[in-house]
Amino acid sequence: MIEKMKFLSITGPKDDIDRVIEQYLSRYEIHLENALSELKTVTGLRPCAETNPYKSELQTAAKLVETYKVLLPASASMPFSPEEAAAVVRELEQQLEILLKEKSDLTKQADAINASINNVIPFTDLNYAVRDILNFKYVKFRFGRMTHGSYDKFMTYVYGTLDTIVHKCQEDAEYVWLVYFVPDALSDKIDAIFTSMHFERFFLPDEYEGTPTEATHELEQRLSDLCRQLRSVEARITDLVSRQKEELAAAWERLTVYSTNFDVRRLAACTSQKDNTFYILCGWMTESDAEAFRKELENDKNTFCFMEEDNENIMSKPPTKLKNPRLFQPFEMFIRMYGLPAYGELDPTIILGLTYSILFGFMFGDVGQGLCLLAGGFLLYRTKKLNLAAIISCCGFFSTIFGFLFGSVFGFENILKPLWLHPKSAMTQLPFIGNLNTVFVVSVALGMGIVLITMVLNVINSLHSRDREKAYFDANGIAGIVFYGALTSTVFLYMSGHKLPAVTVLVVMFLIPLMIIFFKEPLTALMEKKAQVMPKEKGMFLVQGFFELFEICLSYFSNTLSFVRVGAFAVSHAAMMEVVLMLAGAETGTTNWLVIVLGNLFVCGMEGLIVGIQVLRLEYYELFSRFYKGTGREFKPYGKNGA
Repeated sequence: MIEKMKFLSITGPKDDIDRVIEQYLSRYEIHLENALSELKTVTGLRPCAETNPYKSELQTAAKLVETYKVLLPASASMPFSPEEAAAVVRELEQQLEILLKEKSDLTKQADAINASINNVIPFTDLNYAVRDILNFKYVKFRFGRMTHGSYDKFMTYVYGTLDTIVHKCQEDAEYVWLVYFVPDALSDKIDAIFTSMHFERFFLPDEYEGTPTEATHELEQRLSDLCRQLRSVEARITDLVSRQKEELAAAWERLTVYSTNFDVRRLAACTSQKDNTFYILCGWMTESDAEAFRKELENDKNTFCFMEEDNENIMSKPPTKLKNPRLFQPFEMFIRMYGLPAYGELDPTIILGLTYSILFGFMFGDVGQGLCLLAGGFLLYRTKKLNLAAIISCCGFFSTIFGFLFGSVFGFENILKPLWLHPKSAMTQLPFIGNLNTVFVVSVALGMGIVLITMVLNVINSLHSRDREKAYFDANGIAGIVFYGALTSTVFLYMSGHKLPAVTVLVVMFLIPLMIIFFKEPLTALMEKKAQVMPKEKGMFLVQGFFELFEICLSYFSNTLSFVRVGAFAVSHAAMMEVVLMLAGAETGTTNWLVIVLGNLFVCGMEGLIVGIQVLRLEYYELFSRFYKGTGREFKPYGKNGA
């Protein structure tokens, strides 16, 4: 079902708009429209464009809440004004800024010391003061590393020919860390040779005291002191936020509400009357909310509300708000995937919920697996509130029902006596066709009935939208109902061995509806009393109409046969479970229960997914395509859901 909507125009002094939003609109669901677009014919209107004065504080509060949300309460109830809330945020930000700057400076110092430690650690085997090495005048030094392969080649073939001293320090799986010394006069030549051997040079700053080992210990001590200072600063930050957590949470909530309320101005229009400026807000409310809202405003002298009764005077189309029984609400997910119904269009949620669940149960009939889907989906929905879980639970209920009809429990067909038939073995003798599986016959008959129902729904929708051509002369209109209904009745009579109607009756029931469908455009023009009934290019009209009629007849046939898949999956489900039982050795009396359990899980998961997709395909292509457009726009309220 779709909620009935009313269009409201709300006006009052511009200075009073905050009070109206806070006192009234925040407690009702209203889908606001752009007042300037709705009131195009009104002169002298201008937008209420203003800048949110607390936008910066709201952004700051949002960052603080996101950063320290672990420390904050779920909600706070301090009655702050927007000014007080902004002051709380500014003061807390200033105090945190000092502490965060101190923390940042300490972090930079700690990072620098970490970098120094990482630079000198590979050379801790060098038992010589680093600063003394860095102050050599006549001997050059180079700190660096080489791969093991390059180092071995260098020491084997090159080292003995050079005037250099290499001191090997630490090594890891890939590199050898070393220091080499060379006379100042030969440094360029020796450096070139080392570079050709893939020597990577490291530059150590003049900040180390003593040997690399002593320098490392000294740096680690400084790093430890900095870490203690960092922990102290972090504790002070945590303490500061903890002491003001109630104020911060309340300020953020108040600024969020105020900002949301302030954004209403973007959709308002302003008009001047003498010395006063008035705002105008326009939007949609449900009929019940609109009556309650207007009644509440009767005692407010500064605010006036007008309810537009004639939708012809409204520029925007009413939004769609679905209202279905709780059992069918999860199926709204499938409706939203296809497209919401337009206002005034039939809501197909209940029809989809019933047909989807029944078809799924028919294709997946098993008492045991159905109960698993029913219980599992129900528990998942109760814990996670997933709509898909609720749909699975409904499908599991119908799977259980059809499981009793088919006499199947976890694939075993000898535990329960079927209330109807076994899908794989039940056969029906039909004239002309011969012996055919009963579930195929029933699925096609079920499909014919569903197609006829959707045609009736199309007529209702078309009459609501005043589309006479689609209601009376379309392939899914009254003409189509007569033709397809006659075809269904004839097939049923013939297959059941009953006498067929007279040839004259068949001609009337078949030929006349097809001719009406063929000439639907001229008939519509004639009904609407247009001057030109037949198109100018009559030859092209006849050719095009012939092929369109042929396509319509072909679509009737293909859409009907599409429901064969319902019976096919019922049979395939029984066949797959028979394979599982055969693999488990159930026929020989040595049942492997592990195979039974795993096989049921596999079939339940894989085939359940495939059947769910196939049923949704039937819903969208065979049902919705006949009567449903899904061109509506969603009701997005400001107020209860928006503030």
